Amino acid sequence: MGGDVVVSDGGDVSGVNEERPEARLERAVRAAEQALIEFEIAVETFKVEVENFSRLHHQKLGPMYTRLDELDALIAEARAERSGDPEDLRKAREARAAVMPMPGVEELFHDWLDSDGLSPEAAAMLTGRPVQPPKRVRPSEEARKLYRELARKAHPDLARDEAERVRREEFITRVNTAYGRGDVALLQELAEEWAAGPAPKSEQSGSEELYARLEWLSRRKELLTVVARDLEDSAIGQMLKMAPDDPDRLLEEIAEQLLAQVAEREAELSALTQPVE
Repeated sequence: MGGDVVVSDGGDVSGVNEERPEARLERAVRAAEQALIEFEIAVETFKVEVENFSRLHHQKLGPMYTRLDELDALIAEARAERSGDPEDLRKAREARAAVMPMPGVEELFHDWLDSDGLSPEAAAMLTGRPVQPPKRVRPSEEARKLYRELARKAHPDLARDEAERVRREEFITRVNTAYGRGDVALLQELAEEWAAGPAPKSEQSGSEELYARLEWLSRRKELLTVVARDLEDSAIGQMLKMAPDDPDRLLEEIAEQLLAQVAEREAELSALTQPVE
């Protein structure tokens, strides 16, 4: 009976449904790819929030910091004039040097300054006029949803050859730009464009290539971990941690604190510049 086929209780021929040796490795690669993409989405989302918050922080609060530096210099100069002490004179020179403008600052923030060098909101804060509520420093929920869907489908880490990677990198760059601006309409257009584009190729890989892919994904995760840590440890990142659910309100609170400091400095300067009786 050596030619008989052994059949299991379920009716399957023994060995027919055994998993291919590479199947488990392929599943591990796919799982690692999706996990990496989810991590990259989280990092990119936080990066957008940090950049937007930093931009609004400079736009709305920068003039107040500049005013405080100017008041500190005036106070130091008034003290030095009164005392004539060399140490006071040195401190006055240092304080005055601190208010010198950074080179190229107009170019860095040209989109956020008006003809007088201040945004309307910043000028209003300094003059006590009503201030418009700050714009959202993070994209809307709809923009976030569209971004996540596009990143999962079009991410360059899913490419299997260089041409496909280039195509995906160019596309995802446009997606990141639209997401950074919170442009829901453009994100929807990009979703339609991707859906109409060529479907990515699905190719089986050999074991060596799959192992190499896992190693590359691991190195990529390590690099992203460094990027995420740098963002979290930055001054703006630390500020966002203080109010993760309402960063706009945090800007208002900081503005109120700075205004109080400006008032204190102005009172101190006024007292120093009064004629000595």
